Amino acid sequence: MDSPNKDNTRRNFIKTSTVAAAAASALPRKAKGFQGGSEEIKVGLVGCGGKGTSDIRQVLGVGDKVKLWAMGDALDRNAQGKYKALSNGGTKEKVDCKDRVFSGIDAFQKVIDSGVDIVFLVTSPGFRPVHFDYAVEQGKHVFMQKPCSVDGRGSRMLLESNKKAKAKGLKVGVGFQRRHDARYKETIKRIQDGAIGDIVSLRCYWDGSTPWTRPRREGQSEMEYQIQNWYYFNWLCGDHIVEQHIHNLDVCNWLMGDYPQIAQGKGGCEVRNGPDTGETFDHHQVEYVYGSKWDGPSVRMHSSCRHIRGVFNSVSEHAHGSKGYAIMNGGRLYNNDGKEIFRAQGGGSSEMNHKKAFIDAIRNDTEFNECDNGAMSSMTAVFGRMATYSGQLLKMDDCLNTKIDVFPYDKELGWDSNPPVLPDKNGNYQRPVPGKTKVI
Repeated sequence: MDSPNKDNTRRNFIKTSTVAAAAASALPRKAKGFQGGSEEIKVGLVGCGGKGTSDIRQVLGVGDKVKLWAMGDALDRNAQGKYKALSNGGTKEKVDCKDRVFSGIDAFQKVIDSGVDIVFLVTSPGFRPVHFDYAVEQGKHVFMQKPCSVDGRGSRMLLESNKKAKAKGLKVGVGFQRRHDARYKETIKRIQDGAIGDIVSLRCYWDGSTPWTRPRREGQSEMEYQIQNWYYFNWLCGDHIVEQHIHNLDVCNWLMGDYPQIAQGKGGCEVRNGPDTGETFDHHQVEYVYGSKWDGPSVRMHSSCRHIRGVFNSVSEHAHGSKGYAIMNGGRLYNNDGKEIFRAQGGGSSEMNHKKAFIDAIRNDTEFNECDNGAMSSMTAVFGRMATYSGQLLKMDDCLNTKIDVFPYDKELGWDSNPPVLPDKNGNYQRPVPGKTKVI
């Protein structure tokens, strides 16, 4: 998000109260039927950033009877700018939202209430649970980007809201596109069928370079600054272990058909210090346990993510079995002698495959609900962050049910409000300190 325009400076732009969102919703609604696929599907977009417009371009490309009906952002210039971008090029014939480009504090509600059948939720991750709950109350199919939450309360909210979504027959997609990649699907199926024997351990990585920062401007409020630099603040992003590394963690959960129950880890900021890089760590190393006992029989997943320039990088997932090993991201299996025993072939765009599967499920009224997994894979990443921030050996149940919220669910925030974290007199933010920081 850019800074607010003159008219929006003094107005509230985020309504985070779940009570307020519930009160604003109408009576629970069932999902609309599409009579064998003959009707046009109306799509809404909440969050007009780069990922949101990419998702819309993809979903408009998967069928003839899909149109963009409404879009919204907290800022009018963001919404109008992306409307103009989508109204040009290959998508222009499917964009029909000229009179339904919304902005302001209730933009997400206006989009959802505008007559859409599907809503794409692509704002900063901290807002996802509140927006999802409102969409479900209104009986809308939802596609939401990962991560789906930034703390335990958000994950619990998603699981509760999804009970209502299932009761209404709503389709829910979550942006784990690897699960719709033919190469991953075939590779993981073979591993699960025993191609490399019993799984002994897992490794996964998202080690890469530091992302963008946007300099503070004169006269800019603290809230504006943090919204613009959402990647560096936990209430908005969850830290990069949650925002990025979640993809790799989800692949390991997918393979195991389960979620870790125990975790311990370490992390900190080695090179990314100063007032321009917020409160998050630049590296995390987590040991996850798929099992109920730290010293008992279990499969361990060793997880690494890092934002440091000039070092070894990898974005990958690996499985080690009693009879061999797998490079899951490469779709390759090997025996214990190092001989390749399988190599998967490509299967087109995983993101397009994902959008097509979602639309097909709506048209054909077949089962499609990825929310529970989205909530728990998001929680897996949050779990890891809680372990590295605290330095403690933690249990998933305790972390899921923590009373310490990261996102300010029960507050109304405006451009001039104080966000949950503030800089000190030198402009620096207090980062978590392992051994001192409380997470439960």
